[in-house]
Amino acid sequence: MTIQPVSYNLNMQEAVSGEQQVFNQIKDSTSGKEQLKKVSKEFEAIFISKMFNQLDQTVDREGGIFGDESKYTEKFKSYMYNELGRQLANNPRSTFGFAKQVYSQMEKFIKD
Repeated sequence: MTIQPVSYNLNMQEAVSGEQQVFNQIKDSTSGKEQLKKVSKEFEAIFISKMFNQLDQTVDREGGIFGDESKYTEKFKSYMYNELGRQLANNPRSTFGFAKQVYSQMEKFIKD
């Protein structure tokens, strides 16, 4: 089974979703260990973004910087948390260390 990229036609240009771009980068890796490293970092990024999303639900909304909540602010915050998770997971100074742990646990199963 082959997974085809998801694309959208926006103003006569091809656009690929962020998740599809990450999948393509992982798939195009030259070795299994490189793929595992990228998957581990993406796992950490997803964990961090989900954590921020859950933390955001505990915040009092009255007088917040986003003003009145709407479906648009929820979508914006979703994108913001996803990007923030990726940035934190890929920065050696701010990583939580999950990627390193996942990689070290799974590395023995990679045959390159």
